[in-house]
Amino acid sequence: MAFWAGNRLGATSSQLEHVVHAIRHTPIIDNHAHPLLKPEALGKYPLLSITTEASGDAIDDSLTSLAHLRAIRQLSTILKCQPTWEAVVAAIELRRIEDPDDWVAECLDGIETILVDDGLDNEDEVYSYSEHDDYTRSKCKRIVRIEQVVATIIKRQLEANTTEKADAQEVYSKVFDEFEAHIKQAIDDEDVVGFKSVICYRTGLDIAPFVDHNAAIEAFRGIIDSDEPFKRLQHKPLNDMIVHRTAELIRRSPSRQKKPIQFHTGLGDNDILLTKSSPSHMQPFIRVHQDIPIVLLHASYPYTRDAGYLACVYPNVYADIGEIFPFLSRDGQETAVRQALELCPWSKIVWSTDGHWFPETYLLAIVQIREVLETVICDYVRKGELGWKAAVQLVRDILFNTNNKLYHLGLEFSELEGGVANDLSDDKYRTDLELFQFFLKGREVPDFIRIYWNDLTAQPRMRMIPFRKFMSLLEDGKSTSIGITKASLSLLQNDHIIPGFNATGEYRLHPDFSSLKSGPIKGHVSMHGQFREQNGARVDLCPRSLLERAVEIGAEKGLTFLLGFEIEFMLLKRRGDKAGGAKFPAGVSDGHAWSVSRAFADQKVSDLLRDMVGELDDMGIYVEQLHAESGNGQFELVLPALPPIEAVDTLLHAREVMSALATNAGYRMTLHPKPFGIEDAGNASHVHLSISSPPGSKAEVYESFYAGILKHLRGILAFTYSNPASYERMVDSGWSGGRWVAWGTQNRETALRKIEDSHWEVKTLDGLANPYLAMATILLAGVNGALAKEKLVWGDCEDDPVNLTDNDRKELNVTEMLPATMEEALKALKKDEELTELLGPALVERYTAVKEAELDLLGKMGEEQRREWIMERY
Repeated sequence: MAFWAGNRLGATSSQLEHVVHAIRHTPIIDNHAHPLLKPEALGKYPLLSITTEASGDAIDDSLTSLAHLRAIRQLSTILKCQPTWEAVVAAIELRRIEDPDDWVAECLDGIETILVDDGLDNEDEVYSYSEHDDYTRSKCKRIVRIEQVVATIIKRQLEANTTEKADAQEVYSKVFDEFEAHIKQAIDDEDVVGFKSVICYRTGLDIAPFVDHNAAIEAFRGIIDSDEPFKRLQHKPLNDMIVHRTAELIRRSPSRQKKPIQFHTGLGDNDILLTKSSPSHMQPFIRVHQDIPIVLLHASYPYTRDAGYLACVYPNVYADIGEIFPFLSRDGQETAVRQALELCPWSKIVWSTDGHWFPETYLLAIVQIREVLETVICDYVRKGELGWKAAVQLVRDILFNTNNKLYHLGLEFSELEGGVANDLSDDKYRTDLELFQFFLKGREVPDFIRIYWNDLTAQPRMRMIPFRKFMSLLEDGKSTSIGITKASLSLLQNDHIIPGFNATGEYRLHPDFSSLKSGPIKGHVSMHGQFREQNGARVDLCPRSLLERAVEIGAEKGLTFLLGFEIEFMLLKRRGDKAGGAKFPAGVSDGHAWSVSRAFADQKVSDLLRDMVGELDDMGIYVEQLHAESGNGQFELVLPALPPIEAVDTLLHAREVMSALATNAGYRMTLHPKPFGIEDAGNASHVHLSISSPPGSKAEVYESFYAGILKHLRGILAFTYSNPASYERMVDSGWSGGRWVAWGTQNRETALRKIEDSHWEVKTLDGLANPYLAMATILLAGVNGALAKEKLVWGDCEDDPVNLTDNDRKELNVTEMLPATMEEALKALKKDEELTELLGPALVERYTAVKEAELDLLGKMGEEQRREWIMERY
């Protein structure tokens, strides 16, 4: 359903879909790239070079370039790691170890063939051009770099004439006779499809229109007479001569199919003289050789318009728009593509990856050209400047047809089938507008968009935006973030600001479109958001941002996680008929007990539970189990294991959906940890936690991880048992995790229950906790333990800790009790300096202040009033 993204000038959504399909499924003939490094050579070169031409000390500055930051985002999504350079590097290194061939294949996915310029100095460290066949649909071909050919010949001739003074004229003749023979052989070689000149690097593109043979011989004499060893050809008369000679040899070849000469133009490392890199300098050379195909490489950036002009007015000139992917920002790439198309016919435009050394350079180039073409070409179609059928032809010509014809490859065009590894239809490559449009396909247009945050008292708060307003912001390219007072993270449940703070300043609440879900009621769509400063910086106090940071820190160390939450809840009937009545009697069914079938005998209750599971299923939240719990009217719903942020988003959304359905069915759903006295069952929100990355399978890693959690568990409790009511549930022998700092295999009376390997259950967590804060604290403590290689000094507790003798406890190191009150937990948090540093002192200070004010508020209430007050809010 994308009518709101329709085209005011006539193109329909289905026509645009044809264009998008062509962009995503046209195979690529890569007309210029370099060989991949062999595994043993990968460590010799900086991975940072994948997004910059800088080298030496200057390469470090690329960390703050838009091109680098964009590459981090794209690579981290593909690699399923956190969006930091350190995490990306670690993930790439892991792929190199675990499945190097699969990773290279994924990076080069979508390439039909590569025309490989293998004229590099490090030939022993790279694969031959033909070895790249393993990763392409058709056999790869070769581009001969002419300066490398002549330099090799010169070195050999000089070495052969070391014993006596060589005659310059004689050696000159030998060198260029051999060069001529080599070029003729390459012209006849079926695997060679073109030639390449780097004269731009050597002496500049201001090539003389004719060869000055006397000047060339004098320049060669200088090489022979020099006391310095010859390294490369960088003598203007000679460099000019060899490009002219190559062009002449191609012209004289008997074949009607003349092989092109590629010229490096524009963008390059600091070995280049930028002012001489514009292809406009080549106009005299082009006029002399109008019967030889000439390809101006690398979009000639920043002289893209110059290349477009030359390709427009000379029939033998073609403009390549490669290398700027991924070296430029997205805006820069879009501008360059538009500039190329301003004047130049698309039939004269070709594309290449300029992939080199690292497979990631190919991957980023492929991802980004498809991304940019989708933006630019679809924009032309929407504006009516280009028909959709012409747009499809344009895409196929630039990516495949023109190169196929230009280099005489004779390949059959066949669309890429099935899922493409770097397919832009993946969410990771979509804009917010595209994500939203894709989400709404097949759904009714909603009335409102909800954007949620969870405050420091774990209150789910949100803002609603009417659909039409939200869509207009997206379509106009405007921000959908919302201004929220900074006091929002200093509020109690009754909206009172805690002492010492006021309603000044404003955060921006940024919606995360990856968290889109329908509901929780008809006509609404929901997303979770994160607070940012006005300049876009993270807010240290934002709970969701803290969890994001915890996940990133783990990923940087090679640790990723899965979380699976259990939702224990009670269904309560309202007392009386008063709308909004605050008193709730216990229970909705008779003879209720753990896992008994009669708990589902009440048809109304059974229908409600069925609707909960069904609604969640329709939203893509697939409930794994549902059963009765011990308390009267109590049930447990088990959610699937997901990555941490997605898992918490899913937990909060599921609760909202369940609560709304319960309310509409005439019930009240509560997460109160102990709603009806100490003797009755309480509600928890246990979480199953596992390390999903390969290191997590090692006992020395996961035991240190959980040792880190146990080490800080007393302080962690301030976040996981975040309300005085939480401590009413902390009892011995109640399947609730007990009162001790302990763990045990399949022991439900310990705070941590080991299930299998790194899969453990954290039992000291309930529904009154902010789950972003709680899980961030647990993960940070665990990762810190893994990095410090903490010893699991606590033994495997096989019994209920309350039944242990003093000697048993000493042997198992079960000697510390968990805080018995919220006040004690906050004191433990303040005392735990290491945990405070992990979380950030500012967050701990603000959270403590909020909780102390909350304790003061609740302390003024009677027991019954406090119970009902909490149930009204949780």
